[in-house]
Amino acid sequence: MAVPVVVAGVLGLLVGSFLNVVIHRVPRGESVVRPPSRCPDCGQEIRARHNVPVFGWLVLRGRCAGCGGRISVRYPLVELGTGVLFALLALRFGPSDLPAFLYFGAIGIALALIDLDCRRLPNAIVLPSYPVLAVLLTVSAWWRDDWWSLARAGIGGVALFGFYLVLALAYPAGMGFGDVRLAGILGGVLAYVSWPALLIGAFGGFLLGAVAGVVVLATGKGGRKTALPFGPFMIAGALVAIFAAGPLSQAYQRLAGLA
Repeated sequence: MAVPVVVAGVLGLLVGSFLNVVIHRVPRGESVVRPPSRCPDCGQEIRARHNVPVFGWLVLRGRCAGCGGRISVRYPLVELGTGVLFALLALRFGPSDLPAFLYFGAIGIALALIDLDCRRLPNAIVLPSYPVLAVLLTVSAWWRDDWWSLARAGIGGVALFGFYLVLALAYPAGMGFGDVRLAGILGGVLAYVSWPALLIGAFGGFLLGAVAGVVVLATGKGGRKTALPFGPFMIAGALVAIFAAGPLSQAYQRLAGLA
């Protein structure tokens, strides 16, 4: 088990480096392939040895090798966070399920940070994720001979998409259609895991959003009309459900006297 986890973690570091490019360029409509990564201040191309995830930033002490301009600490944090998430997913899922959930984890990180930066969830990432995840989950279901999980994913995706669509139509000021499109992906992935994961993930997004709203009010950093991007809370709630739906569901049943 240790070897796949380590491999997944290293893969996550490399993917995290690419996600930094995605997060910066996709909202601007730029190619994520060309040109190579450059310093935003002086435009100098980043050398290969300085582009090693996390370590390159540490070696440079967070500064450009050419002009000495500061390089945001968010870059190594995204790389490290992706590596940790990939390792945890490798602990959580077997080899047949893992590709789908690694893909979901990667786009989740990218979308959450783009939404925080730009207050939108780009179609360039969200829409292609529907067929990609459909194929990956289908392969997983075929490998495990578990077609009910795939059917459940389809039902969950449609259900959560429909729920968010109703919310967006009823209260357009509080819910964007980017959130609606993302909801279909979350519903499919969570329902593939289990029905409790779908319910906990959907509820968890609203709970985390509410907690963040209370913190913003309590700290005086915003008012009742302060708009918070909801995508990061949706994704965070989904990740909590992926890892903890079983224990949370059992705890609720014990509390309610159902178990």
